[in-house]
Amino acid sequence: MKRLFTNLTFWVLTAITLGILLGHFAPEIALYPILDEPLKGHFMGQELSIGSTVSEFLSGIFISTVKLFINPIIFITITLGIISMGDLKKVGKVGAKALIYFEVVTTFALIIGVALAQLLRPGDGVVTNQVKGGDISKYTNTATDFSWWKFFGDNVTLQVLLVALILGSLLSNYSGRERVVKVLAFVSKYVFWGLHKVMLLAPVGAFGGMAYTISKYGIHTLLPLGKLMLTVYLTMACFVFGVLGLILRTYKLSIWQFLKYIKEELLIVLGTSSSEAALPSIMEKLERMGCSKPVVGLVVPAGYSFNLDGTTIYLSMATIFLAQVFHVHLSWEQILTIIGILMVTSKGAAGVTGSGFVVLASTLTAVKVIPVEGLALLLGVDRFMSEARAITNIIGNGVATVWIANNEKEFDRLKMEAAMKTES
Repeated sequence: MKRLFTNLTFWVLTAITLGILLGHFAPEIALYPILDEPLKGHFMGQELSIGSTVSEFLSGIFISTVKLFINPIIFITITLGIISMGDLKKVGKVGAKALIYFEVVTTFALIIGVALAQLLRPGDGVVTNQVKGGDISKYTNTATDFSWWKFFGDNVTLQVLLVALILGSLLSNYSGRERVVKVLAFVSKYVFWGLHKVMLLAPVGAFGGMAYTISKYGIHTLLPLGKLMLTVYLTMACFVFGVLGLILRTYKLSIWQFLKYIKEELLIVLGTSSSEAALPSIMEKLERMGCSKPVVGLVVPAGYSFNLDGTTIYLSMATIFLAQVFHVHLSWEQILTIIGILMVTSKGAAGVTGSGFVVLASTLTAVKVIPVEGLALLLGVDRFMSEARAITNIIGNGVATVWIANNEKEFDRLKMEAAMKTES
């Protein structure tokens, strides 16, 4: 019993349950305003936001605090890893292999999303006037502003990654690099110590995030879109246990074991609807599992921008869903066009304000046969599906890191067995 009460997973699950109960039975408490207006700002390269209501405030405090650790951990991890590796050709090889892997796997995700949406047809029978919509102007207005230069300029994580790559490469040839390694290792120790303390607040963040979602939208208002939600969750489960499971099996690894190993991170993502909330923690766990520092430092940050499996599945399914709702028959040529467009636009989902909605708006605008106004149908249900997207994204990036580490012979199976045994 003592072990149960000191287990973070237990407290996060409890917090999620309490958040659902509060949001459903006492939404006025969850949505009680404690600030005159939301707090927004930028610090250490991260956009921080804390809402004005009780539930938003609790969730925002946790997520914003964790975000402060993301860029320092990425910088320290990758710089230290490259200096320790020393072989710059190998660094470039890992980066190129990661990008090829991302493109292949996200293309599979797109095809699976389109195929199952066509097979299960979640949009058939949806009566549009029964579904609560919303204002989509901020998404459609932003959709035309996307550019790769803007994507890089807005994505501070990629900028930190680039700086760390350059600095690590320069320092790898520095005669006094051993002193640099000692300093970075010392700083790294205390950064991760601080992160462990912050993660103790995960139940608070999960409670606030779930209470806000349930109290604001209410489960009953989502029934008209329940089929879409069920289809999205089913498709992502098929992708995780099918595609990602097969990828791990190539190196005799079990997807079930891996999910059990990262269960705390998955619950944090479920409660907060943010994969960023678990990014520093998942990087540390992957290293502890046996993946080398350079591989973790290269693959995970890049994956958060280019390997968004969950977001890719959602975008493809949402596009087909809206076509079915508005009785738009898509030819195979048009479906292939949608897949082609999403192969490009989905890579910008992490760096654009409004994330998936802006990318979806730009895709609908490019296709020109599905009404962009249909986005309003998805606003109410999006928060619930964002949890599925975020969970699939973090699993996908974890699997990518493990696979590439194995492929590069930068994986320690003895460390993995010890880590798995500790978590069981």
